[in-house]
Amino acid sequence: MKTIVLFFFALSSIYTFAWEREIIWPKGKMPHSQDHQIAAMLDEARMDNFKAKDHRTAYLEWYEKPANPNGTCMILISGGGYYNCCDMKYIKMWHEELTRLGIQCVNFVYRTPRPEGLPIYQTAWEDGQRAVRMVRHEAKKRGYDPEKIGVISQSAGSHLALLLATSSQTPAYNPVDKLDTVACHINWAVVNSPAYATNDSETGTPNSRQGYGIDVKLSNVFKFDKKTCSMCLLHGGNDKYSPTASTLVYRQLRKMKIPAELHLYPDMPHGVYGFERAVEYMCQMGFLGKLAPEEELMKRYPYDDARAEKITEDIWPEGKMPDRQEKQCKPYIEWHMPKVLKTKAIQIIYSGGSYMGNSPDGFEVAPARRYLNEKGMTVVTMKYRTPRPAAESGLAKHTTAWEDLQRAVRIVRSEAAQRGLDPNRIGIMGSSAGGHLTLMGVTSSMHQSYLPIDDIDKQPCNVQWGIGIYPAYALTDGAMNPNTNGGNEDSDVLVPDFSFDLKTVPMLFVHGDADGWAAMNSVKTWEKMRSMGIQSELHTLTLRPHCFQAKAAPGTGSYTYLDRIWEFMTHKGYNK
Repeated sequence: MKTIVLFFFALSSIYTFAWEREIIWPKGKMPHSQDHQIAAMLDEARMDNFKAKDHRTAYLEWYEKPANPNGTCMILISGGGYYNCCDMKYIKMWHEELTRLGIQCVNFVYRTPRPEGLPIYQTAWEDGQRAVRMVRHEAKKRGYDPEKIGVISQSAGSHLALLLATSSQTPAYNPVDKLDTVACHINWAVVNSPAYATNDSETGTPNSRQGYGIDVKLSNVFKFDKKTCSMCLLHGGNDKYSPTASTLVYRQLRKMKIPAELHLYPDMPHGVYGFERAVEYMCQMGFLGKLAPEEELMKRYPYDDARAEKITEDIWPEGKMPDRQEKQCKPYIEWHMPKVLKTKAIQIIYSGGSYMGNSPDGFEVAPARRYLNEKGMTVVTMKYRTPRPAAESGLAKHTTAWEDLQRAVRIVRSEAAQRGLDPNRIGIMGSSAGGHLTLMGVTSSMHQSYLPIDDIDKQPCNVQWGIGIYPAYALTDGAMNPNTNGGNEDSDVLVPDFSFDLKTVPMLFVHGDADGWAAMNSVKTWEKMRSMGIQSELHTLTLRPHCFQAKAAPGTGSYTYLDRIWEFMTHKGYNK
């Protein structure tokens, strides 16, 4: 096989360094050769001296060896609609950042434009399987593990990445030489905004039905065979190449018990987002080396240094509490005012506890309270009534907690202005059972949970945003307990607890992928909200269980999850 070494000095504003190109097909052996196709990045193809006849064969472009190699290799795959390879800026960014992390990078340039008389992906898929074989074959020579090969991709390149990740046991071409005895599976994939992945777009168009509908399925070109690998999927919520593609791939991986992450960004169009989340995913999976020891969240946020004042209030006037239960605790709220107020927004926070108990001072509440106080935001914590109402009362497990939440929101709204805060910028946040309670508050504020008792109840109890941290009990296969099916089946649907009324607002979801109270609680709620035109944000965290944040390793998404809260509020403008 012939290797060509080329040196480019200021070929464009993107490429200003030297690299090695390696043609992947022997002369005369490339399958389905077509005269209109070339293999070149778009900036090179647009050069005045570009000669198409000299660029017919797909190739690998090997970058420099990392200064501190960690034994992994990453194949970089551009998008371009299968018309060209146009993502020069992403290839540059991925190369620079991944090399810095110790990963050997190689740019894979496949044939475009789309072949004639074949599926739009066919020649790229042939090139892709051959390229992976070559990358694996060269592992020893270049100093990485042949079973630590990942890909990172965008758009049509992500469609190709999905083929490589799910369908390596299906030959894309007939063998041409000894290299084709080398396996062509990959070991993980970072997949940005995959295009053409559902049956309403698989012919190469944007999604004709936006990925909605009972007849919209994943394209059957993806086989999800026994070598299907772990993935990190990232997608904009307003992408014309629907994020449904990513949620459906994620669901299939969960059915196969393959660790995966899903990151969905509200309001964002087609593009590349969340590279930091991809790095955290690789860290959590061990692709960047051994994980650092886990640290306790409460020890990372041990003090209320940023709090100026705490004020405690009862939620209900004496003798006015609805559906009073003898064995339940007394509900109350606490105002935590920051020393330096930087926003007029208010975040209400409460814990989980299976509706059997809850604490405003534990790891699900106190660190977030301290984090937001440091940001200059007022936090109100709530202790709601638990344990669950007695069976003989006939009340649902969450009814009294929901009454407490509606009343708490009304109290906060009624007192906001006198505290210099905005009564129309209130968010709620809960974990586990508290996440279920947050869904009640977000989706059902027009649904009265108790009869009015005073003027405070003239206040509306809707909020402007919600934050659900591993919400439980949201799907029918886990309405009372952990999810029996992982929430993965079509028959596992949202429980009727949630009205999804006209005041339903955007949410941020963060959920462990390995949670028994399944991540599909969050994913299917996100899907429902998107179908209503509500753009929410979602992050699932690979290998992580319920209470993922209590102890977490630095460099992982479980360690940085509080930053997702501030980023979400900043993006939506809630914390101005």
